[in-house]
Amino acid sequence: MSVCRACGMSDPNRVLDLGKVPAADHFPPASDAIGEDEVSHPLAMVLCSRCGLAQLAADDTITAEPRGIEPQALKEQAAAAVGRVRESGLLRGATVREYGSPHGGTWLPLLAGHGFTPCGGPADVVIDSFGIMHDPDQRAAFAERAAATAPDGLLLLHFHTLATIVRLGQWNALRHGHFAYYSAAALIRLLDAAGMRAVEAWTFDLYGGTVLLAAVHGRGIPGGSVQRVVVDEAGAVDPSAVRGLQHTADDHARSLHTWLEDETRSGHRVYAYGAASRAVALFHLAGIDRTLVTAVADAAPGKQGRRMPGTDVPIISPEELLSADPDRVVLTLPDLLPEVRRRYPALAGRWRVDGPGAWSPSRHERLDAI
Repeated sequence: MSVCRACGMSDPNRVLDLGKVPAADHFPPASDAIGEDEVSHPLAMVLCSRCGLAQLAADDTITAEPRGIEPQALKEQAAAAVGRVRESGLLRGATVREYGSPHGGTWLPLLAGHGFTPCGGPADVVIDSFGIMHDPDQRAAFAERAAATAPDGLLLLHFHTLATIVRLGQWNALRHGHFAYYSAAALIRLLDAAGMRAVEAWTFDLYGGTVLLAAVHGRGIPGGSVQRVVVDEAGAVDPSAVRGLQHTADDHARSLHTWLEDETRSGHRVYAYGAASRAVALFHLAGIDRTLVTAVADAAPGKQGRRMPGTDVPIISPEELLSADPDRVVLTLPDLLPEVRRRYPALAGRWRVDGPGAWSPSRHERLDAI
């Protein structure tokens, strides 16, 4: 890209470049051979020095994402978020409109429990949980949500913070179809351009750290809780800190490949759980194939019978995973750990939670106890 998706500044600074990788949401049938063009899509993050928005540099993919199963962690997060807003006294009115995420999940039943009815026009409460980041034109997306919010209404934006991504080394949050990665400061600027003011912010532990931000029409100084989030994030969203994701990505892929080779040489059969879009670039960069990971289990029927993009690793059902009785299971989505431990007690002691630094020798003893 040549201009910022929010403010239009020319040539934002490149801070993370993963090269050419498979499309994040295209899971080919397992029987299809890997095509020459399958691993041909640039994936990079740029950071605007004017408005501070971290964003996808470009996206040449056009894919239809297989619908995933909403994790229990997301359902619990939604309930907690609605409860916090209600406790604040900001949850007022009778109509609600939701901008959903293509990854699934909805807050509408929770709002219905508080007397809200969905509507297509300007609503008293407008919800966007991980949805707005999927819009390539960020300025227009914020303007649209502002217009959808009634004059005295409330806009709720729930997002995975750039500060969390940097602090925890979550480089694989970068993926096709995710066009923006927000700091609170950048999001405040986008809201201001749309004629809205951030009045309240709540933080949650999901994905290592998310923020729910409430905004109303009008301009002015953000609320105190919003300003505290901005201060807390300051160091982590500095350009030099964001550039550190490049080293983290390279080290993560290299360490995972080495660990998988060691496990294979030891005669261990390694599987994975979670055919997640964020695992696509990792599998490619780490050079994973069926000699290292036999298969990836996923609860989404739409992904079963397919394969991880750019690899020959098939996607199977959780039942097939249990029948295979693997020695090790790499969990690609750490937030799923409580859920999978509860659902699949037969796999106790075999989980390996993926993440930056997870594959260093110093981590093995702790991971063996999972």
